[in-house]
Amino acid sequence: MIMNRRTKRILSISLLVLGGMLMFFAPENIWIGAILFTLGVGVEIAGLVLGHRNSK
Repeated sequence: MIMNRRTKRILSISLLVLGGMLMFFAPENIWIGAILFTLGVGVEIAGLVLGHRNSK
């Protein structure tokens, strides 16, 4: 687990941006778009969880 707060914050923000980009650029009429959108949501959730965990 990452203990450095600054590294965790940078990684969390990067994951949020990556997830947003995946959701934004997912095509609407192709089945791969649903997979990309779901992957984007998963990456965003991972970024949020990483950002909210307290380091001891």
